Amino acid sequence: MVYLKSLVFNSLFYVGTGVLVIVMGPVLLLPSRCARGVARFWGYMAYLLLAMIGIKQSVSGDRQLDRQVLYAVKHQSAWETIILSWLLSAPAFVLKKELLRLPIIGWFFLKTGCIPVDRSAGMKALRDMRVAGKELAKKGRSMLIFPQGTRVAPGVDHPYEIGVFALYEATGLPVVPVALNSGHVWPRNSWMKYPGLVTVEFLEPIDPGLDRKNFMSTLKQRIEDRMASLDDGFADNRKRA
Repeated sequence: MVYLKSLVFNSLFYVGTGVLVIVMGPVLLLPSRCARGVARFWGYMAYLLLAMIGIKQSVSGDRQLDRQVLYAVKHQSAWETIILSWLLSAPAFVLKKELLRLPIIGWFFLKTGCIPVDRSAGMKALRDMRVAGKELAKKGRSMLIFPQGTRVAPGVDHPYEIGVFALYEATGLPVVPVALNSGHVWPRNSWMKYPGLVTVEFLEPIDPGLDRKNFMSTLKQRIEDRMASLDDGFADNRKRA
């Protein structure tokens, strides 16, 4: 049954995505806010399709939608790259530059005001990220970064990269840590989707002004302390979904 549901979701989602970007192609000629509207609709479409196969979500904490912030999100799955565009009204995502090569979708990423990062460029990538972050901050945009820089499977330890501090320092924005356990229902590098409840928690913001060491340790502690509970409690949540 899980295999069949995964097949149904993948078929509908990827065909739907293809139709959406083709039909909405002319939006690329309009202001950026129109492309962000498409991104929010894409996330909502995915939410409905996931609910159809038994993947639900529970969201707690203040999403800080009434002010400009930098979201630092645990990255376990493709779930958060899609659904959070809808839940957070399409913030500017920090994403790997390779995604811009995707036909048409890559153009939408650019139009929404994303921050592409060339992970092979070393310190230049950090400098470019800082410049892009400052420009978006001037425009009043909230931003979203995955501080570990890649998808990390549940229970796996992976370092927090310096890029999140570079944006925090450059923009002067408060950082909202976000813990979630999406990797249990939508595993990384897998097309299988497992019924269950994705729990997303928006944690206490980190105010501007901390030095690098204190910021990085505070961010990691807040996220990972919650991850221990979310990952350990997933079995119970799955039963209630």
